[in-house]
Amino acid sequence: MPSAEVLPEARRQMEICNACRYCEGYCAVFPAMMRRREFTDADLDYLANLCHGCRACFPACQYAPPHEFAVNVPQALSALRADSYARYAWPGPLAALYRKNGVVVAAATSLGIALVFGLMLALRPEALSTPATGEGAFYAVIPWAVMAGTAGVAAAFSLLALTIGAVRFWRGTGGGVAKGGAAAQAAHAVLTLRYLGGGHGGQDGCNDTGERFSQKRRRFHHLLFYGFGLCFASTTIAFGYDHYLHWAAPYPLTSLPVLCGTLGGIGMTLGCAGLLWLKRIEDPAPTAKAVLGSEYALLWLLLAAAATGLLLMAVRETALMGSLLALHLGVILSFLVLAPYSKMVHGLYRGLALLRSATEERNDQ
Repeated sequence: MPSAEVLPEARRQMEICNACRYCEGYCAVFPAMMRRREFTDADLDYLANLCHGCRACFPACQYAPPHEFAVNVPQALSALRADSYARYAWPGPLAALYRKNGVVVAAATSLGIALVFGLMLALRPEALSTPATGEGAFYAVIPWAVMAGTAGVAAAFSLLALTIGAVRFWRGTGGGVAKGGAAAQAAHAVLTLRYLGGGHGGQDGCNDTGERFSQKRRRFHHLLFYGFGLCFASTTIAFGYDHYLHWAAPYPLTSLPVLCGTLGGIGMTLGCAGLLWLKRIEDPAPTAKAVLGSEYALLWLLLAAAATGLLLMAVRETALMGSLLALHLGVILSFLVLAPYSKMVHGLYRGLALLRSATEERNDQ
């Protein structure tokens, strides 16, 4: 839905919630809501990205459907959150990639894989069937300059787009100057996924399957979040090995980058699989159907990145290594290009919303 529809609906529901205040202790959204008597568009974008979608407020709400007020805060804020991703994206014309995001991710991933296979066939066609082992084996399949140059350009563009999008979000939602200590408080909320704990002090969990509480979503998010962090650490360490110690990949199975990458890949695989499973069984009532495509697309893309990385590790000394390396690099290339135009931005914007929430909380003291 466009902003002209989601903003008024989110405003209507927040005004009802602000009059009721039954859910005031459920998450960070409701204390932030209670600090306001009116809700500007910027306020609504801020509240939407502060919401973690734990759904605890939905089964507790006396005005939820079939009541005539039809209050469904998780659904309304989810739709507005997705709309805000497009409005703050940079460059503006690429915001169109958020529309039908599932199709965009599938098409871009296919193109990324085709591009890497094409480069490999053009430069080293024999790598498809000839095993390459020992130091520098990966570069025998795809030259280092091609591999590093392609990934480097994609990563630089992605980082630039994410940074500009984050600045636009912070300014657009009235972030202002963060108060001292707020950053540590927000970081703690991010690292512990505090607000995926649901209501009642965050001890019960989310309401994925109706009124029953569960910590499953929080645990699967932890596996994905820290698994991704370990994979990033693996890449960073491998960069240091290659550029400063002049040790060429692939590295021994017991080396630090391989251990980090293996544990990270397992964590990402389990986390993605678990979250995909939860989406299949979750209560559809508080779900904004328009955003499901982008959510499924990101999870499948991350799962493909983790799974192909693990498979590459398993077959790296066989004739399959060349094909698996091209497949894995194609998926990674697609992820780097699409990160600013997928649900991947939710972590960045949510972290900034938590920083503003912590600052407001400290201003109240």
